[in-house]
Amino acid sequence: MQSNISVAALSDVGCVRTNNEDNFGYDQVNGLYVVCDGMGGMAAGEVASSIACSTVIQTFAAQPSHTPLETRLALSIRAANDAVVRSAQDAERKGMGTTLVSAAVEGNKLLVGNVGDSRAYMLQNGACMQLTVDHSYINELVRMGSVKVEDLPHLDLKGYESVITRAIGASHDVEPDFFYVDMKDGDAVLLASDGLTRYIDVSILPELIEPADLEGSCQKLINAAKDAGGADNVTCILLRYNAPQEAPAVSFEELLA
Repeated sequence: MQSNISVAALSDVGCVRTNNEDNFGYDQVNGLYVVCDGMGGMAAGEVASSIACSTVIQTFAAQPSHTPLETRLALSIRAANDAVVRSAQDAERKGMGTTLVSAAVEGNKLLVGNVGDSRAYMLQNGACMQLTVDHSYINELVRMGSVKVEDLPHLDLKGYESVITRAIGASHDVEPDFFYVDMKDGDAVLLASDGLTRYIDVSILPELIEPADLEGSCQKLINAAKDAGGADNVTCILLRYNAPQEAPAVSFEELLA
C-alpha cells in the first residue's frame, strides 16, 4: 500500500451537460492515479475515457515492479491508446478519443505522463506550478511563436479553447510527455480535466487547496469551476505526499532499561 500518499477525487457533470465524459481512477497499491476527459459523438467520449482509464491502471499493475517507472507508465499509456483505437472501430464510436493525465509514485519520486490538455499541478510551500504542457491548438500557436502568451486574452480564439493536438485513440501511435518531480513532505499534486482549469484562474489554486483536507479541497475546486460557468464536466484528483517519519533515536541506556 502506498501509505505515504493520501488521495481524494471528485467528478461533476458541470452546469450544462447531461452526461459526464470524464473518468478517473487510482490504484494506491501500485501508486498510479489517472484522469481522462473523453470526446466523441453520443456517449463515445464517456466510453473512450472509461476504457483508457481502466486499461492504463490494469496494465501498470500487471508489469513487474522492478521495471523502470517511466517504462511501466509509457507501456500502460500505449496499451490504453491501443484499446481505444480498437473500440473505435465500431461505427457508433468512430472518432472517439480522450485526454489522459497520470501520476505514478515511487517513494518520493513523482512521474507525470500526459496526452492532451488535462493537467497536473504541484503545490509546494504555498506556490503552484503547472507540471504538464497542453497539447492544444492554442498552445501550439504559442510554442511556434505565432502568438505571445500575454496577447491571448486580446485575441478572438473562441471555439479553439478545447481543440487538442494529441489524444488517446486519435491514431495508432501516441506520444505522451513525461515529467519527473521529487516530492517533499506535505506537497500536494492536482490532476484535473480542462473543465476545471478552463474556468478558474489557476493563480487561486493555492487558496482553494488545503493539503490537510483533500476531500474538502476537491469540492472547493468543483464549486469554483461551476461558479465561473462550468459548462464542461469537471474532474480532479488531489494527492498529498507524507514523508516517512524516522524512528526516534534510542540511547544505549534505554535499550538496557
